[in-house]
Amino acid sequence: MPRGDLFPDIGPYESGYLPLSGGHVMYWEQAGNPNGRPVLFLHGGPGAGAGAVHRRFFDPHYWRIVIFDQRGAGRSRPLGGLDHNTTPDLVADIEILRRHLAVDRFLLFGGSWGSTLALAYAQAHPQRVSAAVLRGVFLGRPEEVAWFLHGMRSVFPEAHAAFAGFLPDAERPNLLAAYLRRLTDPDAQVHLPAARAWSIYEGTCSTLLPSPETVSGFSQDRTALGLARIEAFYFANGLFLPPEGLLGHMGRISHIPAEIVQGRYDMICPAVTAFDLAGAWRNARMTIVPDAGHSALEPGIRRALVAAVERFRGGR
Repeated sequence: MPRGDLFPDIGPYESGYLPLSGGHVMYWEQAGNPNGRPVLFLHGGPGAGAGAVHRRFFDPHYWRIVIFDQRGAGRSRPLGGLDHNTTPDLVADIEILRRHLAVDRFLLFGGSWGSTLALAYAQAHPQRVSAAVLRGVFLGRPEEVAWFLHGMRSVFPEAHAAFAGFLPDAERPNLLAAYLRRLTDPDAQVHLPAARAWSIYEGTCSTLLPSPETVSGFSQDRTALGLARIEAFYFANGLFLPPEGLLGHMGRISHIPAEIVQGRYDMICPAVTAFDLAGAWRNARMTIVPDAGHSALEPGIRRALVAAVERFRGGR
């Protein structure tokens, strides 16, 4: 997939590991301009982890790019760890990282679950957020989880058939519980096939047009295990969000400027969710990409995200 509309590939100028509560250890890195304006990349999932391509959404001459892997994800340890792994834990982890790096305020950049975490963090610490760029918005509402588990069948029946068909007939009435049992089984011969089936389902439904590259990335063991296990665990626990949800606390961040980028044909996080968020955020601007699905790396989404970040240059 050509990615010439992103900035050139760069490596980090600093990286490390931070001890967290509950025996977790966070991987973090910084790239770009050490004296630049801080931007924090929040990966999706929960549990997907970050990668080198995510540095490329930001002009390295202007931005101080901070990337980390959330608890249980990517290079953080332990992979797939569920103990002491909740949304409030992740919000607290961001504060630990912010203080460790001596950052005053971040521009938050997050897609899918990354948008959820960005909102949760901003609502908890609005004074630490200068702006936000969100993509493929997910608010963690019960109907959004139900859409992922069941509703996508209406558009991707063959992918859903493979997802449900991984399980015995008797367990299919409760897909989430059946997958979570397997994903938390200590035997790799049980949890890895379940993780691949879950993750391939998500990858298959993530792009407007079929993308074998995307599906292949989702099917890798480390990615699949972190994503599927943590995602199922969070889904089963209401994403560890308050009963009133994220929309119930928008008054705390209504003054923060935001850009919302949404693919029209996003099947993982349908556009109505971004529309609901934009309607509740007086200082947000929404861009609908007419020829894109969910993935941040689809051409139209990439261009819109880079443009959105660029609009915040100069301190907006």
